[in-house]
Amino acid sequence: MKILVTGSAGHLGEALIRTLRDAGREVVGIDVLPSPTTDVVGSIVERATARRCMQDVDVVLHAATLHKPHVESHARQAFIDVNLTGTLNLLEAAAQRGVGRVKAFVFTSTTSAFGDALVPPPGEPAAWITEDVAPRPKNIYGVTKVAAEDLCQLFHRNQQLPVIVLRTSRFFPEDDDQAATRDAYAEENAKANEFLYRRVEIEDVVGAHLLAIERARELGFGKYIVSATSPFTPADLAALRRDAPAVVRRLVPSYEAVYAARGWRMFPSLDRVYVNERARRELGWQPRHDFASVVARLAGGGDLRSPLALQVGAKGYHRTGGAA
Repeated sequence: MKILVTGSAGHLGEALIRTLRDAGREVVGIDVLPSPTTDVVGSIVERATARRCMQDVDVVLHAATLHKPHVESHARQAFIDVNLTGTLNLLEAAAQRGVGRVKAFVFTSTTSAFGDALVPPPGEPAAWITEDVAPRPKNIYGVTKVAAEDLCQLFHRNQQLPVIVLRTSRFFPEDDDQAATRDAYAEENAKANEFLYRRVEIEDVVGAHLLAIERARELGFGKYIVSATSPFTPADLAALRRDAPAVVRRLVPSYEAVYAARGWRMFPSLDRVYVNERARRELGWQPRHDFASVVARLAGGGDLRSPLALQVGAKGYHRTGGAA
């Protein structure tokens, strides 16, 4: 089975290729940037390049994208080119191979697609975010990712292409994109907090992609939130908005001593909770990392990050060019 990974120089692309190579799988990586995990330096925006890379490919793991931080450095047209045209080129190349030739097309999307649906009005409970929540993208990044998801569904419906869309929450190692959070919290403190409701370990993201390969033909099409399992239930949502530390203290009491030893603080309020139940049920995904396991690892002197995350490291976001 030959697997194409797009965005092979990026965080997820490298993690996917490292894992696949370690398992002895045949994998080809493409990116606009050269790297040890990139076999083809080129852009999926170029139709001929996309077609050439699709030769004899059985599975596509489409992780290439312009990200949210690129909103500040790239024109809106660049998002259309990479996130939409690039995805369309790959889908067309996959469909042209014929029904049944490409066994799985896995599209890496984002929980940013939900946009304004993630933040309830003041005084309202935190939002319970499942796949049934309607996206309300608030920037060109979210708009193009939602549109690319729709393209994927169109190709499943009309060309019988097995497609799985994975809406991943935060897994990047870079500093928070909000200045207020960067100023108020140590980097690892903020990331540990996020495992409660809006972060996922890259090792688990890779696991979800590998399961999507296995389940794509059976499912046909599916759209899944990929985020760490939260300890919260809908009954906690009102209290999370008012006093998040009290809720976390009740559910994961061990966190207080670990945080106190490091001088860390819990966020006073949480505005949303990503729910991964459908991915666990339909993909058979069993994420290993959540807030409780992170706290336990820190208590034992371990690192916040998984071994795979440490291998991949922090790459930043390129300021020019296409897919990352």
